[in-house]
Amino acid sequence: MTRKPVLLILISAFILASAGLSYSAQWANPDLLLDAKQVKEIVESPDWVVLDCRELKDYAKGHIPGAISIGKQCKKGLRDKTSRAFLDPSKYEKLFGKVGIGNDTHVVIYGEHVKTDTMKDTTVAFWILEYLGHDKVHVLNGGIDAWVNAGYPLDNKPTILEAKTFKANVVHSRYATTDEILEIATGSKKDVQLIDSRTKDENTGSDQRALRAGYVPNTTVNISHKDTFDQSEDLETGKMKDNGFLSYDRVASFYKDLDPNKRTVGYCQTGTRSTLTYLELRLLGFKDPANWDESWRVYGSHYKDYPVAGEQFFDFNRVKKAEKKIKKLEEKLAALEEKAAKEDEEKK
Repeated sequence: MTRKPVLLILISAFILASAGLSYSAQWANPDLLLDAKQVKEIVESPDWVVLDCRELKDYAKGHIPGAISIGKQCKKGLRDKTSRAFLDPSKYEKLFGKVGIGNDTHVVIYGEHVKTDTMKDTTVAFWILEYLGHDKVHVLNGGIDAWVNAGYPLDNKPTILEAKTFKANVVHSRYATTDEILEIATGSKKDVQLIDSRTKDENTGSDQRALRAGYVPNTTVNISHKDTFDQSEDLETGKMKDNGFLSYDRVASFYKDLDPNKRTVGYCQTGTRSTLTYLELRLLGFKDPANWDESWRVYGSHYKDYPVAGEQFFDFNRVKKAEKKIKKLEEKLAALEEKAAKEDEEKK
């Protein structure tokens, strides 16, 4: 695809200066969050790259014209098989350079809310690029849904850009280690705000996803990632649901009791949803935000040496009972399908 040149003054003076409109009027760092109109203005600029963070099959069905894909969903393609970030920066240097992202490239990242629910995963790419020291990363507020709702077209032709040079300048403070979390849990490291980005059920242990359930001792607050999105009414059920957009008033209300001058770390099950927390902390101007990449899947699977608040062990008997119930339901469903097939045959 050939890109049309766009005046740099339009990019620097108009796009970033107006980034506070619509959804980011009061953010401390409004340029991190762009709306669909702003993205449309820069999508053909040679200094900007739009990165589609969905699965390749979804990208192929329709994406923002000019957007690239890394070939996989970002939360998978940018981490190893254990859902952890690569500790070797050279892997990212090779990957980002190959797809056309250089050190001078502004990157706009987007996912999707309605169909693929990847908005909460999109921010993995945002956090990793910031961890690598890239200071030109932005997120499309509302994802591809916002683009479509604005009446802008989609394209199904892949965009292949010329390779560029990407060199990492790792900001180690943006990566929280399990060792640091242990210091917080045992009280040997103080003045750190720890945010559990999981759901309330995960925090209390009723939704168990590791050997042990509960939360890290000295966790400051539980702010579920999905609660921070704007809410809208589901016309079918009448219930409120998140709509994939971030607004200052709603996000700020969850963090109003935290100190933006203190180190603040987010965690969840695999360090994925907590990258949304990281973005929100950056938007709000927190001075030392970080993401705990290993998160609960690693921490909750240790038996003795990692303290857990509200500790509950994995109940294998409950799982067996659930499996039996599922098996009975499957048998009933098979019987009903067989009965329906016979009735259809008799009608013929």
